[in-house]
Formats: sequence, structure tokens, C-alpha cells
Amino acid sequence: MNMKEGSKEKLHGEGGIGLISSRLTLEGPLAGKKASFLISARRTYIDILAAPFLASLQKQEGYDGRPGYFFYDLNAKLNYDFGAKNKLYVSGYFGRDKFKVEDRSEVNDNRNGLNWGNATATLRWNHLINPKLFVNTSLIYSRFNFNIFASEKDLKEGEVIDEYSLKYNSLIKDFTFKTDFDYYPNAKHSVRFGLRLTAHQFVPSALALAGDFSQDEISGQTERINSVEGGIYAEDTWQPFAALKVNVGFRLSTFQTQSKTYFRPEPRIAAALKLAPNLSAKASYARMNQYVHLLSNTGLGLPTDLWVPTTDRVAPQQSTQIAAGLAKDLQEPGLAITLEGYYKKMDNIISYKEGSSFIGLDGENANELNWESNITSGKGWSYGAELLVQKKTGRLTGWVGYTLSWTKWKFPELNFGKTFYPRYDRRHDISVVGMYELSKRITLSASWVYGTGNALTIPNAKFATFRNPYLNFYSYHQFMNDDTDYGQKNSFRAEAYHRLDIAVQFHKKKKRYERTWEVGLYNAYSRRNPFFYNMYRIVSDGRPINVLKRYSLFPVLPSVSYNFKF
Repeated sequence: MNMKEGSKEKLHGEGGIGLISSRLTLEGPLAGKKASFLISARRTYIDILAAPFLASLQKQEGYDGRPGYFFYDLNAKLNYDFGAKNKLYVSGYFGRDKFKVEDRSEVNDNRNGLNWGNATATLRWNHLINPKLFVNTSLIYSRFNFNIFASEKDLKEGEVIDEYSLKYNSLIKDFTFKTDFDYYPNAKHSVRFGLRLTAHQFVPSALALAGDFSQDEISGQTERINSVEGGIYAEDTWQPFAALKVNVGFRLSTFQTQSKTYFRPEPRIAAALKLAPNLSAKASYARMNQYVHLLSNTGLGLPTDLWVPTTDRVAPQQSTQIAAGLAKDLQEPGLAITLEGYYKKMDNIISYKEGSSFIGLDGENANELNWESNITSGKGWSYGAELLVQKKTGRLTGWVGYTLSWTKWKFPELNFGKTFYPRYDRRHDISVVGMYELSKRITLSASWVYGTGNALTIPNAKFATFRNPYLNFYSYHQFMNDDTDYGQKNSFRAEAYHRLDIAVQFHKKKKRYERTWEVGLYNAYSRRNPFFYNMYRIVSDGRPINVLKRYSLFPVLPSVSYNFKF
């Protein structure tokens, strides 16, 4: 996937102004058509317009909630043509999402939220060495930041009697150099080879306090973890005869940490065979390694994801995957049908040990807790089948996709050594998309999605009152206590996610531009899909009890937008 280049011929633009979001894209020539630019931006303001509507619906569910969400992103690209053999590209992306919710009752004042963002910049030089060989050389900077905050105040007659805070932060900075060669020796071969070097800087931290504190306190308490990742590769796409195409590749990856260097081979092969004019088969095998690990809770609350690197004591994750499929084109109704199956085995995946924590309590530095001693490694399996039926021609177009899959993990030190489903195991995933051209000026569209809910761990019973509520509910791995009964790991399934979006577009070509009015409904039947769950106290018959609460993002949202293109 590549970001498109700006037009070198004339200025083009397209955009939209709507109730929920607005967007604008501009592209055009520079420097006498030797250069071009492209800039694109969008921003939602649903947090401003929909906040009162969302808060009203939250009250209907029994609590005084104030949810809010917005995102923005910006893409920009500049390219300069130095002649037939050299081109220079500069591009960048900047984006951020932010979510928060406040929940108040007679005995609690709770605030939760998360925000995450990415920033990246690339300088790329394209050089044509000869008609059969060219090279792309790039310098890349990227920054990923993921933050979670949560606080709970215990109230009595309107007065704060206890206050607890929890904050997670996961920051990764990368500096990358890579060069990729494309070589075309003859009509039957297409060869690619190159290398990549990346300097990583990780800043994972977590902190829980009695009281409140500013977000800045985390970044000052956590030291950086530096490492270097590299790899060299070569692959050949070969077509020995018209009906068969084969891709064979090999990559040698490396990762250098404190005092140890890992070397891992990564072979792969893929083949596609045309069995008949409208029928083809494909199969693939790949061995892969991942040097960045995700530590994620499986308890209630927002997803407390922390990214940590491979170290002297923590080996890289490895996987082996095989896949096979069939593709059939039915020309008469204009359908394309694809059926694929896959099996993936994973080794050296990591998770928290029972009762372990990466959280610094009351200001303790999280790094001093030695997270490497508090994790355990295991293995996993993922397998399933995917069916896709597409209609690409005619007045009615669209697709139906269905995936049936299983993901299982097994750790000697977790769940009594028994196999369990991780958080993001998803049994069923369905998407139905349709577009109907009612006339040249009117188009109808609709989409429906469905996904099995996440597998979570919740306490079955609690036998004591704890000082910090997050030690009970926020993470099963990190905070399992002897006087809390959790039962089998991840035995609770969140409610399924499903949603229907519908819209109608009115097109019209003007003299200088084309405009489209779009009217639609997001989440047309107002499904209250779970974003996260938490357990809080409420007052019932004069005494506090613990209840499980579901937090949702958006109910039904009407939208009207004006889109233009020139």
C-alpha cells in the first residue's frame, strides 16, 4: 500500500462538510510541473455536537455518564522530479484519537479515558540504475504513544473519603534506514532484495496512586529501553508457465538488546495455480518473528496495553503459518467467490504471571519492579476459514464476508496449565456491504458488521474490601488475590458487536466541479455495543453493592454531509 502522489497537471481537490466530521484533500503541481504536492486532513467534532445526546442515553441506562470522543489526522506528501533517473519524496502522517467517560453516583465519582496517536515522517529517494534495476532508499521516523487514565473517588454524603488513580503509558520511537532494490531480469522473473535497520526506543510505564496526579509524572519516572532491529531479504516472483506463479523469499532478521543479539531466519513460499479459466488455487507457507511484545490485561476496564521489547531474558515471538484457498469467478451473475483456510502456531508469546504487576504503587518506579521477572511465556494456535463473495459489476455491487476462527493460548503458569482463549479470540466475524445505483444521480448504500465479543476475566465472588479497586478489577494477571474468586481464565464473553449503517447519496455534476449530498444513519438500530466493562459500587436498599457496567461509545447518529470534487 502506497500513498498516492499529487497531480502534476493541475490543481485538484475534494472534501466534505458534515455534522460529525469534515475533510479536505488538495493536490497539484509545483515548480513548473517538476514537483507536486498532496495534503489531506480530517477532524471529527462528535465530542461537541453529540455529547448532550450521548449523556442523555447514558442516564437512561442508570448512571450519570459524560462520554466524549474525537480524532483528527493529517497526511502530506511532496515529490520532486530531478529527471528520468531520480525522484525525491517527502511525506508525513500525524493523527490522534481521544476517548473519555465520566460516571457519577451517590457513592462513586469515576473517570476513565484513553488517547493514542501516531506521527511519522519519511524521506525517500528513487533512483533508476538501468532499465532493469531501480532502488528506493528511505529514512523514516515514527512515534507511537498510547495513554490510559482512570480514577475513582469514594463518596459519602457528597464528600470524598478515598481517591485512587491509575495511569498507563506506552511510548515507542523508531528511527529507520531501509533500501529496496527491484530487478527485472526477464519477463518470467521479478526479483526484490534489500535491507532495513531500525533503532527502537521503548518507554513503558504504569502507576497507581492513592490520590490524584498529573500525566507528566509518569514520563519523568520511567527510563528508556533502547534496542536495534535489522534484516536483509531477497525474493523472486517466478512464472514458469502461464498458469503458475510462484513467490519464494528468505529474510534473515536480527535484534540487538542489552548484551545479546538474536538471529532468526524467515523463509516463505507462495504459489497460485490457474486450474481453469475462472478457477484458481493458492497456497502459502511463512515463518515469522516478532521482537516487540504486547502485554495486555484480560480483566475489566479499558485495555491496558504496554509494548515491551525482546531482551536478554525475553526471547522473540515466533510463528509458522500455512494457508490455502480457492477463487472462482462466475461471469453470468458477476460474482467472485474466494474460500481460504489457515493454521498458525505461535511460540514465546508472553503474559503476566498470576499475581504479578507492572504497576508502581504510590509512586514506586515501575522499572524497579523488574517486569521481566513478572511475565511468563507460552504458546498459541490460531486457525480458521474465510469466505468472501463479491459482486463487482451491475447496478447492485458489494460483498459478503464471513470468518470462522479460533485462537487459543497455553501457559504452564497460567490457568492451571489449561488452554484458554485470549482476549481477542473472535469466533465469528461477518461483514455485509451493498451499493445500489437507483439512478445516475442517486445511490443507496448500507453495511452491517458482526463480531463475537472479547474473552474477559471477571471476579465471581469477592470476600473482602480492598484498598485500591483496580487491584481487584483492572487486570486478572496483575491483581489476582487469594480472597477474590475469578474462576476459569477468560470465561466471560463480552456482548457481540454488531451495527448497521445506511446512507443515500445525491450526485450532481456542475460546470466546474462535482458535488454529492449524503444523508445517513450510523448504527441505525442504536445497538449499545460494549466498548469496555467495569465494576463499581451502587446503593441498593440503602447498602452498597458491586455491579458490572457496560460502557458504549455511540448510539444511533444521524449524519448529513456535503461533498465536493474538482
